[in-house]
Parts: sequence; C-alpha cells; structure tokens
Amino acid sequence: MSIALIGSGAIASYVRAHLASAGLPVAAIIVRPGKESNDETPAVSSVADLPKGIDMLIDCAGHEALRTHGIEALRTGIDVVTVSIGALADAALETEVVNAAQYGGAVLHLASGAIGALDALRAARIGELHEVTYVGRKPPMGWVGSPAEDKVDLASLQKATIHFSGSARKASLAYPKNANVAAAVALSSLGFDNTTVELIADPDASANIHEVRAAGSFGSLTFTISGKSLPDNPKSSALAAMSVVAKILEDRKPIRF
Repeated sequence: MSIALIGSGAIASYVRAHLASAGLPVAAIIVRPGKESNDETPAVSSVADLPKGIDMLIDCAGHEALRTHGIEALRTGIDVVTVSIGALADAALETEVVNAAQYGGAVLHLASGAIGALDALRAARIGELHEVTYVGRKPPMGWVGSPAEDKVDLASLQKATIHFSGSARKASLAYPKNANVAAAVALSSLGFDNTTVELIADPDASANIHEVRAAGSFGSLTFTISGKSLPDNPKSSALAAMSVVAKILEDRKPIRF
C-alpha cells in the first residue's frame, strides 16, 4: 500500500508517525501552497502532483480538504480515509463524493473518530431504531471559535448550558470543527435528519465527553466516552487520530472486524 496524507497538524503528525512504526511510511503529503516542510517526504499542493502509485489518501485536514482533495482523489481511483465526516451533511457534497467514487472505482472510508459504539448502531438499524441522540459536552473554552460564542458567554459560564439542540445535519453544518462525532453517529444510525444532537458547554467538564443514547427493537444502549486530546493540540482528539491508524491497519488484515 502506498499512502499519501492531507495535512501537517497534530492528527496528521500522529497518524504519520504511527503508520511509519507499523511499516507503512507516508509517501507524500498534500499541504497548502507555501506550507511545504524541509523533511524528506515529498510535499505537494494537489492530488494531480502526487507521486505515481498512490492508492490511499488520508484526510486529516478538515471539511474543506475533503471537498478540495478527497473528491479529486476518488475520481482518479484513489481510496480516501477521512475523519471529516460532518462534511457529508452537505447533501450536494455527498452527491459529489458518491459520483466521484463510482467514476473512479474508489471508496471513501469513514474513520470512527472520537466515538465508539458505531458497530452496535449499524447492527441495530437492521432491525428498527426508534431514536438516537448524541450529546457532546465540552468545557466552555472548547467551544471557542464556534457558534456557541454567539449564544452563551463562554468566559463567565457558571453552569452547564445547551447551546445547540437539533438534527445532526444542522449541527454538522453549523459546527464544522466540532460535530464530526455527531455525523458519525448519524451515518451509523438514523441519518442526518433523524438523529438528535445536543451540544453543551459545561464549566464542570474537565474533558470532551461524548454520549450516545439509542433505543429500538434490539433494546437500548448508552455509551459515554471522556476523551483526551493530543499533546500537540488541545483541540484534536487523541482517539480520532488513533481511529485513522486503526482503520488502515484493520483493512490490511486477513481476518477483520
């Protein structure tokens, strides 16, 4: 497998290092023009400039990277792995992704990101799922740079406050840097429009807490994870980075989950 990677931030650096340790060094990286580094790995600014023979592109750079480079890669027959799942809440982009993948005979692989229990949700929807709710809870400063700033005073918040309640589609579109988990839950269960999302700023929270609640013909489940961030970036989920590496390594095994 010959792998290229989009991005050079904390998640990209983690993925790159751990793949190298597993014997899968990244052959090239896609970065913004002018952001090329001085290391030995070739850095380019487009899929067209990647070395020949790349068959997997990892998106670690956010929604716009999936839109700009992911679609181009799929059209040229390169599989893509992404944690930018919330980008698919844009129905037009989802259509572009599907068309590009079919044209190129490639696949967009969704890494599980910062959440678990998605396998249980996918199994449960084979029966009848009645309701699925995702609750994202972060310390107030974890919502800086998001629409939460316009709804609550993050700096002086004294108690847990819901600043968004609605569908996973609305959450993903309004909070592109904060709602990839909501999108992953939605795509694994009832879809963007029928999955409920609550986003909470909580001064008593010391970590990013993700909770999934679901009920259906299978029974019910509640899943909660308190996630740590990567040391290099407090806004980047450690588990999200780990999920990318795990996805790639799992897909290479002769026996797979």
